[in-house]
Amino acid sequence: MIRPILIASILALPLIAGCAQQVKAPTDTGVCYAVERPEGEPVFNVVARGQVQIEMCAARLEEMRLRFRSMGVTQEEVTGAYQGQFIFVDRRGVSFARTLEGARFFALARTGDGRLAVPGAIERGVTDLGVVVEEAPAPTFPGQ
Repeated sequence: MIRPILIASILALPLIAGCAQQVKAPTDTGVCYAVERPEGEPVFNVVARGQVQIEMCAARLEEMRLRFRSMGVTQEEVTGAYQGQFIFVDRRGVSFARTLEGARFFALARTGDGRLAVPGAIERGVTDLGVVVEEAPAPTFPGQ
């Protein structure tokens, strides 16, 4: 009798864990937060107010990341929040997500000199007229 109850309770653990309350980002309009993740619940600290776009909040978080790096902090990733979404700034670029552990949407990539840009805006081989040209394919030689 004990064994079926034990098995049923073990099988129910993933269901109970799935119902656990997920951390939600604050929804205050225009407020950019840095998220600290110590053991336990995340802590939301105001970084800037009056931010009109999530990309501006990402820029404030990037400034904070660079300032910390100049002070010798080795942490590569900064997590933030803006109007109900989480922002992840790291050495690859910027990603957005609805939850801390959920799937991330890659939004801003790093250019060759480390700046952030929309991935489609990075152009290579642009002429003086602003026309994108493709490089000629490398010549192929017989026997190679």
